[in-house]
Amino acid sequence: MTGKDEAELSRLLRAAIAGDERAYADFLHRIAALVRGFVRRKIVQGGVDPEDVVQETLLAIHVKRHTWRSDAPVLPWVYAIARFKLIDAFRRRGRRIEVEIDEIAETFAEPETETVSERDINRALEGLPPTQRSVVSSISVDGHSIGETAAKLGVSETAVRVSLHRGLAAIAKRFGRQ
Repeated sequence: MTGKDEAELSRLLRAAIAGDERAYADFLHRIAALVRGFVRRKIVQGGVDPEDVVQETLLAIHVKRHTWRSDAPVLPWVYAIARFKLIDAFRRRGRRIEVEIDEIAETFAEPETETVSERDINRALEGLPPTQRSVVSSISVDGHSIGETAAKLGVSETAVRVSLHRGLAAIAKRFGRQ
């Protein structure tokens, strides 16, 4: 921006304040281009739309145009408003940074599957009475249903449920869980 451009913008704003609509439209058009370049240079990461900041700045200029001192340069006044609108936009966005999940997906570790060895299973079952051991083993280890286990052992489903509950409670107590 040259001194001539500054003088022309000041002249346009003075005429706009005096009521010249054409001068005001020309002023806003020129200022919008300058503010757009300023804002785009300041926004280096996403999260703030430069065009929103430009529109908010133009609106603030429109509302506060009477505060401009006609003997002062117009560009520092415009850039101050743009800077404050940009700060407001960053504050609204907060301190979060938005990143596409696809960009960082490979950095996440694969969840490890918990494995239990046969020795650990036998250790957990060894302290149970034979009936409870058979029920817990059939349902929890082999994956049979309560009905299948009842039929296999020749007892009622209620007896299987009671044995399963008591057996799991005994294992939990033995290993320090309530």
